[in-house]
Amino acid sequence: MRHLLPLLVALPLLGAALLVAVGRRLPRIAVETTGFVVSGGTAALALVLLANSAPTMTEWVGAWPSAGRESVGILVVGDGPALGMATLASLLTLAALAYSWHYFDAPPHGHTGAFTALMLVFQGAMCGFALAGDLFNAFVFFELMSVVAYALTGYRIDEAKAVQGALTFGIVNSLGAYALLMGIALLYARTGELTMARIGHGLDATGPGGPDALVLASFVLVLTGLLVKAAAVPFHFWLPDAHAVAPTPVCMLLSGVMVELGAYGVWRVYGTVFAGPGGIPAADLTRALVTLGALTAVTGAVMCWYQRHIKRLLAYSTVAHTGLFLVGLGVLTPEADDGVALYLLGHAGVKAALFACAGALLDRFGSVDEHSLHGRGRPLRATGVMFAVGALGLAGLPPFGTALGKAVTEEAVGGPLTVVYVAASAITAGAVLRVTARVFLGLGPRPRDAEYETSGSDEEPETTGLLSRIPDTMTTVPAVLLAGALAMGVVPGFGTLVARSVGRPGPGGAHAAAHWTGHGVLLGVASTALAVALAALAVTRPDRTSAPGWAAPLRRLQSGHVGDYVAWLLVGTTVLGALALPGVLGS
Repeated sequence: MRHLLPLLVALPLLGAALLVAVGRRLPRIAVETTGFVVSGGTAALALVLLANSAPTMTEWVGAWPSAGRESVGILVVGDGPALGMATLASLLTLAALAYSWHYFDAPPHGHTGAFTALMLVFQGAMCGFALAGDLFNAFVFFELMSVVAYALTGYRIDEAKAVQGALTFGIVNSLGAYALLMGIALLYARTGELTMARIGHGLDATGPGGPDALVLASFVLVLTGLLVKAAAVPFHFWLPDAHAVAPTPVCMLLSGVMVELGAYGVWRVYGTVFAGPGGIPAADLTRALVTLGALTAVTGAVMCWYQRHIKRLLAYSTVAHTGLFLVGLGVLTPEADDGVALYLLGHAGVKAALFACAGALLDRFGSVDEHSLHGRGRPLRATGVMFAVGALGLAGLPPFGTALGKAVTEEAVGGPLTVVYVAASAITAGAVLRVTARVFLGLGPRPRDAEYETSGSDEEPETTGLLSRIPDTMTTVPAVLLAGALAMGVVPGFGTLVARSVGRPGPGGAHAAAHWTGHGVLLGVASTALAVALAALAVTRPDRTSAPGWAAPLRRLQSGHVGDYVAWLLVGTTVLGALALPGVLGS
């Protein structure tokens, strides 16, 4: 089985190469069918390998195995988390391709297979990053994933907003990639290794007394690159700008899996490279991730609530939930890891479905503005129901998979951090329920506009023209995604299966069991009730929930100027170093 691991990367890339070579000579239906078959075949292979991921599989690509102490080949690792992320990336790519069937107005002239080819390269790069067993090739796939994401974000190149959003995305994430590469260079200078496990052993051998300045610098630089991709505060500014202009199928992947891969990278790199006695002490990582995660969750939730541009609203919801993932990863317990894995999977399905519903609004009415769409969504009953169901999934209502993951994570983090989980999930879900009530039911008066709000009115549809009827693919795909997110919390033993796949045993050597608890169910119901109450208050008393004075400066930070975002990236890197510094001083 291990010899099949490289195919998870090779199949989508070969499919993309085929479409680039002959796509312009094929009819559109042949191109889209080819992309669907290649993506689906890769997803099926990922599922088969995931089912056989115990014990962990490793493969040296190209028959270049490790020679003694030197490793010159490309190592891919097929354990539960890696293959789980590769499966998620493949299934969501398949869903996005199904959603985009005959979707766009027209492909670029003379390049019929361009969009499908880019989507396949994106899938291959995400799978490669998930499976990479050495840091340099993780960086290579990180960059390939990023470059393709820039192109997909600015796919509608005739629109200035799309080009600007893609440019901002590209500059900020490229700086994050440079930081990651510099961190890898420092680790290579210290250990002479690029394989993650060997770097970890090398740090333990050369620095048993604890980390020094070089290890701290490499840690900060590597995590900066990964946290930029995860859109953690204050590295997050590119995400709403990119989501506002990216095509809907691309938004499904950006929020559904690419951001999650950044959080996965943090978990993988720390556990493999920096967790030993020569790396960063656990207390310092906990301080850094819990602090940045809580800040990200609170900032994302507040910004989500005060958006009227629906795609930006959903993007800030992604920021908030990323913060919750980071808090869970930061406590460094097997139970929290299991909870985050479940939460991440459920969130991927729910968020991709919500973006698909937002795309239906855009193509039906030429707008994603909550205010201007007031009551206009009444004919789209199925879409409105799915939007409401997605909001309940974000809130953590049992028995959604998001609720199970949230419950397990809340149990693991405990204490005041539980309040952050309840508040962030309730506020983001309340914002989505508010949109549902206003747009699809026409409830409440139209709220007053603020001069610094970003409107989503007068957007160009992504189809030939405004649709008189939503195609079946644009309703079936989000329905299937929501059903999958619900099944994760309903299917008996699914939580335990995920916990076993994550594979990090507790202190006694036993794996944690992810299951429902009365405490978790109560917190899920409480966050849902709070979300409903917030949405009802916003709809019936819009003046009571308008932006207070203290929120205006926070909202103006999303300036759209890339120089501001670069400055905040440097601030975030400095803060990350300061949070991890006590470990170096103590050693």
